Amino acid sequence: MTSPPSVVVVTGVSRYLGARVAARLAADPKIDRVVGLDPHDPPAGLLGLLDGVERIRADARAATEAIADLGAEAVVHLAVTSVPDAQHGGRAAMKEHNVIGTMQVLAAAQGAPRLRKLVVRSSTAAYGASFRDPAVFTEDTEPRAVPRGAFARDILDIEGYVRGFRRRRPEVAATVLRFAPMISESAETSLTRYFAQPVVPTVLGRDARLQFVHVEDALEILHRSVTEDHPGTFNVAGSGVLMLSQAVRRAGRISLPVPEPALSTGAALLRNLGVEQIGLDQIDLFVHGRVVDTTRLINEFGFTPRTTVAAFEEFIQAHAAGSTLTADRLAAAESAILDAIRRVRAAAEPAPAGSDRA
Repeated sequence: MTSPPSVVVVTGVSRYLGARVAARLAADPKIDRVVGLDPHDPPAGLLGLLDGVERIRADARAATEAIADLGAEAVVHLAVTSVPDAQHGGRAAMKEHNVIGTMQVLAAAQGAPRLRKLVVRSSTAAYGASFRDPAVFTEDTEPRAVPRGAFARDILDIEGYVRGFRRRRPEVAATVLRFAPMISESAETSLTRYFAQPVVPTVLGRDARLQFVHVEDALEILHRSVTEDHPGTFNVAGSGVLMLSQAVRRAGRISLPVPEPALSTGAALLRNLGVEQIGLDQIDLFVHGRVVDTTRLINEFGFTPRTTVAAFEEFIQAHAAGSTLTADRLAAAESAILDAIRRVRAAAEPAPAGSDRA
């Protein structure tokens, strides 16, 4: 086993995961220098984590010069976003950030003469979600259908570029980590916000099998990927599964079964109910589910993440104060659902003859 790298560059430190990874690496006495590369300043809540991290405010276009000048021995690429932001360019900006940004980071890494390790955040979304899926995905399973969701397609592109990097720099230990949806008592993601809502939309007639990974376990795997040698592609998830219906009940929420097309076309209705808009990646996950095998991860890293059920229990315990189903909350939620359904039906009814709605 080679020694840990002395200089580590981490991308995406303005976000929760990137900031936590950079802070953890900076606290490791075996690593001399940790540099965070991000075009945005982190929010106030994350600044305290980054006291021991040098920050360079630069986007991926500037990565080539920055990584080469820093003499980076390891690059940890975490600047991948799963949800388009309508206020910052929507889907076009998301693809620019994920795909083009990764291309630029990898180009910078390819030209860094001292580089020994590359760690890239990926996702189990790489397997897609369809009715032809196997019961359990291994790292060697190919997607059975082209994913509908933008994030899943970006992940496939990102992993394709990493394969090209491996061919060009075979001496660099390149690690790709396919994370299941992350969850914890403090992380804020589209999935944690989904389960924190008083009314949780589900797909009518479906009950998907879900897996999660606790953020602390994800951090441990990322840390070991930098300080140890683990080249290859690995599924990162907690063992076991939760059915979507079980997760909603455990969270103490109210399930709202909705026909699959309505989850896309009825976004306005869902927002009226206080429900965050759901993308195609999540819809496909809630229809088909996704379970991955983690044998390769456990054998290679010598580490077993806590189970999916345990990770989810920690999340809901932290939100217990807001999850109790009182009679008042139940009545209010039912009233809101019924009112929204009435509005939708009224809008769909044909106008009476001679009225102004014709």
